[in-house]
Amino acid sequence: MKYLVLPALFFMTTAGFAQQKVVADKIAGIVGDKIILKSELSTAIADMQRNSGGADLKGVDECSILDNMLIQKALVVQAEKDSLPVSDEEVEAEVDQRIRYFIQLYGGKDAFEQIAQRTVYQAKQDFMAPIREQRLASAMRAKIVEDVKITPTEVKEFYDKIPADKRIFYESQMQLNEIVLYPKASRDIEKLAYDDLNEYKQQVESGQRKFESLAQIYSDDPGSKDKGGEMELNRNDSKMWDPVFFSTAFRLKEGQVSSVIKSKYGYHIIQLVSRNGDDIVVRHILRIPQITDAEVVESTAKLDSIRAMLQAGQMGFGEAVGKYSDDDNAKSTAGQIMGKNGSTFLTISDLDKDMVLMLKDQNLKPGEYSKPVVFTDERGKKGVRLVYMVSKSEPHRENLHDDYNWIAQRALDEKKNAALEKWFIQKIPTLYVMIDGEYKNCSNLTKWEGNAATAGN
Repeated sequence: MKYLVLPALFFMTTAGFAQQKVVADKIAGIVGDKIILKSELSTAIADMQRNSGGADLKGVDECSILDNMLIQKALVVQAEKDSLPVSDEEVEAEVDQRIRYFIQLYGGKDAFEQIAQRTVYQAKQDFMAPIREQRLASAMRAKIVEDVKITPTEVKEFYDKIPADKRIFYESQMQLNEIVLYPKASRDIEKLAYDDLNEYKQQVESGQRKFESLAQIYSDDPGSKDKGGEMELNRNDSKMWDPVFFSTAFRLKEGQVSSVIKSKYGYHIIQLVSRNGDDIVVRHILRIPQITDAEVVESTAKLDSIRAMLQAGQMGFGEAVGKYSDDDNAKSTAGQIMGKNGSTFLTISDLDKDMVLMLKDQNLKPGEYSKPVVFTDERGKKGVRLVYMVSKSEPHRENLHDDYNWIAQRALDEKKNAALEKWFIQKIPTLYVMIDGEYKNCSNLTKWEGNAATAGN
């Protein structure tokens, strides 16, 4: 059994709320003073099935979920005894973050409240306790395994136990850094975008046109265009937004239309629709000044010069990113391209089609710099980039030489799970445990039997 901290199953989707109303509540288990309800088990399984995307959930049933919940409750009980610090502020921050995620996922606050069948405030109150417990359980788990280390000898022993045909097969993986330049539109083109937005502002303020109608026709923001330019912002999410756009939106009064502003995306006008505490609803129209071939050629020539300096060793890649790149996020990572899982080791599936074609056409090798290539980013904005290939592995079956760090992490995880299992064996006899008789045939719950009371059935 792997003693992992259970994710916040109560929080996996808001659809679970409605289900909890129709499942009769009954105590499925107790650890110490922590109660697990039958409805929580049913909701957790339904949520996992809903979020599996059709993946096989073999082994996921009420027995396995109850076992994980009992484990989490035991960790929480001990964390509270040890007075492990979990502040109200960090719990509230995580709840707010998850609520905002679901609001964005479902397309707005109203849609979220309709699906959840409660207000945002009520949902936050419901989520406080499970998120606090999740954090306490994680803190307790971290404390139990904090001194667990792994040696190279143990890594080799772990690796040698894996049958040769069961060792992981790795696709080709690359580490890539890039410098991105976004060509600047000419002053005449920028002035045209500016003048257009001023005209739209005047039409709205005079009552000639509705802001949302103009946004649907003229906005260059594909994410909000069809919704009349509407989007929701929260005051705590400033790091996610362009600072000029964000600060302008929060300074507006309801119904007011801003002056034309310039962000890193282009030119905007913004209208405040409504305000509710730290949440606002705005509409905006974005105009992106069109880039001509002349500006693209100019940026390409600039990157060619940068490439020549890099090849001559006149500056390091990180220095070049800091001095020249127009991608603000890249400056803190020396231009590293991150994969979907946050890793710097990339497979073909992590790359956009322009990057895949460039790597194929230029046959880039580790240590080489690509020629500048024109591309279109995820916002539809045209740019020019230069790519540095840091490393590249060939497809292979895992081995200690090439994949030591991955193998060592799995070996360490196994050792930590062994430490957790030992801790539970010692701890369970000291805990009050009750398991409903409905689950007496769950073989994976036998470890709790030593001091478990049985209720019902």
